Amino acid sequence: MSGHSKWATIKHKKGALDAKRGKIFTRLIKEITIAAKNGGGDVDKNPRLRKAVADAKAENMPADNIKRAIQRGTGELPGVSYEEFTLEGYGPGGVALLVEISSDNRNRTVSEIRHVFSKNGGNMAEAGAVAWMFHKKGDIVVPKPAVKEDDLMNIVLENGGEDLKDDGETWEVLTDPASFEGVLEAVKKAGIAPASAEIGMVPQNYIKLEGQAANTMIRLIEALDDHDDVQHVWSNFDVDIKQLEEVAG
Repeated sequence: MSGHSKWATIKHKKGALDAKRGKIFTRLIKEITIAAKNGGGDVDKNPRLRKAVADAKAENMPADNIKRAIQRGTGELPGVSYEEFTLEGYGPGGVALLVEISSDNRNRTVSEIRHVFSKNGGNMAEAGAVAWMFHKKGDIVVPKPAVKEDDLMNIVLENGGEDLKDDGETWEVLTDPASFEGVLEAVKKAGIAPASAEIGMVPQNYIKLEGQAANTMIRLIEALDDHDDVQHVWSNFDVDIKQLEEVAG
């Protein structure tokens, strides 16, 4: 569930991202609850809820858990009230970070996230300091062996996608948020299994780090990602896979 970046894509391929199932379930339950609260409990009429439920099913979350999360969101069951907000900051080398939060205590969470930044070589920034570097996009990552570039490009263009990028070992499909579901469905119907697919904050440009700066940046993102109230971490961080493998062990 960590936000897409070149670092996150590599981690996803290594199977090392969000390895703790309990943490995945906690985030998904929060997302389902908030989606149901904001847009209603009908998955057919609520795209955000539909995506959250699909993600939960993909992680083999029991149907009863999904149902209760929806009912807490709609008010049919008592539950915690979550506030959504975004914190911004910098890592080594001026790498930008957007941290999406769902919390039942804003002041506590802000204080804790500030501590995570300072403890791991980063610093929090004022609202708006880095948000302008990102655009909200549908982002579908496809392993290169799964499909030829021309075939994927045809699917993307025919279904309202915006761009197809070569990201080394994967193809990155970018869409307008409104076109995301249609493009993703078309990709799957073609028998192509995406490595990841989400609507998120995609950076305009990436900053590549090496050596100790890259190590520190990886630790900072992992520390943020481990916080219970963090739903997504978006960054414009790029790193060589060899260095990532060395850090990940």
